[in-house]
Amino acid sequence: MMRVNPPAFEAGFRNVADPADAAQYRADGWWGDETIGERIRALAAAKPDASAYITEKHRLSWDQYNRAADRLAGALIVAGLEAGDRVAVVLPDGATVHTAFIAAERAGVTIVGIGARAGEQELRHLLGRTGAVAMMTLGTSGGRDMREVVSGLRAGGLDLRHHVVVPVFEADFDGDITVNDQVVAHDGATLADSINARRLGPDDLFMLNSTSGTTGLPKCVMHTQNRWFYFNQKAVDSGQLGNNEVVMSVVPAPFGFGLWTGHFTPTLIGAPTVVLERFSAELALEMIERERVTMLCCVSTQFIMMLNSPDFAKRDTSSLKCMFTGGEMIPYDRALAFEQHTGASVLQFFGSNETGLLSGTQIGEPLEKRLRTAGRIIPEMRVRLFDPDTRQDVTDTGVGQPGCKGPSLCVGYLDDPAANKELFTDDGWMLMADICTLEDDYLTVVGRKSDIIIRGGKNISAAQVEDAVATHPAVVLAAAVAMPDPVFGERVCVYVQLHPGQSLTLPELTDHLLAAGVSKEILPEHLVVMDELPRSSGGKIAKGDLRADVLKRAPASR
Repeated sequence: MMRVNPPAFEAGFRNVADPADAAQYRADGWWGDETIGERIRALAAAKPDASAYITEKHRLSWDQYNRAADRLAGALIVAGLEAGDRVAVVLPDGATVHTAFIAAERAGVTIVGIGARAGEQELRHLLGRTGAVAMMTLGTSGGRDMREVVSGLRAGGLDLRHHVVVPVFEADFDGDITVNDQVVAHDGATLADSINARRLGPDDLFMLNSTSGTTGLPKCVMHTQNRWFYFNQKAVDSGQLGNNEVVMSVVPAPFGFGLWTGHFTPTLIGAPTVVLERFSAELALEMIERERVTMLCCVSTQFIMMLNSPDFAKRDTSSLKCMFTGGEMIPYDRALAFEQHTGASVLQFFGSNETGLLSGTQIGEPLEKRLRTAGRIIPEMRVRLFDPDTRQDVTDTGVGQPGCKGPSLCVGYLDDPAANKELFTDDGWMLMADICTLEDDYLTVVGRKSDIIIRGGKNISAAQVEDAVATHPAVVLAAAVAMPDPVFGERVCVYVQLHPGQSLTLPELTDHLLAAGVSKEILPEHLVVMDELPRSSGGKIAKGDLRADVLKRAPASR
C-alpha cells in the first residue's frame, strides 16, 4: 500500500526515500538500483574515447569524465570529509560541475548545489542552512577570487573546514586539486574499496538545492537520484529519444530542469552533451550547427533570444528533432516560429523542482495541445486539483491548485516543518504554486497562487526582493511585482515608499544591494517611487493595484 500520511522529514542522508513508496516504484519499474556514477563507469568501459561533454573549446570523453570523478572523489576522502558531509558546489556550467556531482556521489557526500552567480548573502544563507562543511569552486569565478570569498564566509562565522579548488576538467582533466591551498595527491587504486563502501545509492540524499518561495530566502529541496531516473523515462518517451542523440542543455546545472537535461538523461541514453559556461544566443546557434544537436533544452527566454538573433536565419538548425522548454508558459507565436524554421517539436513538462512533473507534451501530439496547454497529466503521478484556501479535492470542478503523489517527487524541504506543511496536504499530496484547469486530461495554467516572479525561467521570490530593498536606509516600504517583458517573460519591478526628504534611483539601489551581497539574479530592473504605497482594506499593500499599474509601464507585449 502507498502511504497516505505526509512524510516524516529527517536530516540524514541514507535511504531518505519513503521505504513503502520506494518498494512500490521499483515494482512498477519507475525506480531502480543503479546510480548515475555506475552508468558512467559502464560508458567509460564501452566507449572510452566518445565525447561525454562538449564545450566551445574542449571535449571531455567518457573515460576522462570517469577518471576525473574518481580523482576528485579520492581527494575529498583523503582531505578528511566524512560520509554524509555536505559539500557546496559553486561552479559555472560546463563539464566540471557534472564531474563534481559524480565525485560527491562516489565519496558518499551530499551536494549543496548553488548557482555560480550566487551573491554572498545567498551563499551565507544556504551554507548555514545546510550545515555545509566544504565548498568546491574554481580558483576564480565571475571575476571573483573564490579564496577571498571563502575567507569572508569563514570570517562571518561559517564552519567551512575545507575549500576544494578544482581545475576546469574539460580543459585539464589531470589538473591539480587543492584542499585548503594544499595539492591533494593519492593513489586511486588504493581508494577503490573506500569509494565502493561510501558511495551513495539511488535512494540516498544526493543533493540539496535551493528554491524560491513566497517568504524570505530560498528553501532547500532534498533530492534522490531515483526521482530523476524516473523523469528520464518520461523524457525518452516524450522526445522519442534514441541511441544517436546529441543533447544541448543551456539550463544551470544545480536546478531541476538543468539536472535532468544536463546530468541525468544524456548519460542514461549515452549521448554527448553540449554545455555553455554562459549562455549567448549566437554561441548556442553556432554549437547547434557545429555539433548537429538533436535535442535542445532551454527556457523560453533563451529560445526567444535565438529567434531574435540575426544569426538565427544564417545557421543550420535542421538537425534539431525536439526542444524541451519550460519554467513558464510557452509563448505560442514564438514557439510556432521556432518550429516552422527548425522543424523541431517544442515540448515541455509541467512541474517544479519539488514535484518533478505532473504533465507533459509529446512528439506527434497536435500543435494546439503542445503549445497551448501544459500537457496531458501523467497517470502514475495521480494528479488532483485542490481548493487553494481549504485544500479540499476539487478535481471534479476542473479548476484548482494542482497536487500530485508519485515517483518524481522530491523528499521535501530540509529541516523546515512550516515550509513542508505548506508544500504538502495533510494526506501527503505535494502542491504546485499555480492555478490550473483540467479538461480531457490536459492541464492549462491560468494563474499563480504564490508571489513569484518568473524571469527567464528563474523563480524569484517577491518577498526576498522586498526584504533586500527594505534594507536601504531611504526606504520605508517596498513591494516587488512582475513586469511583463517580451523576451524574459517577466522582470523584477519594485515599488518603494521613502522616508520624508529622501530620494532614490535604480543605480543607487543596485549599488546598495550588491554591497550587501545580494545575488545579481534578483536585482530589481525597474524602480517606481511613490508618495505612499496603496493599501487594501486590511492595511496590507494592495499588490493588485500595483500589478495593474505595472502593466501600463511594461514594454510592448509579445
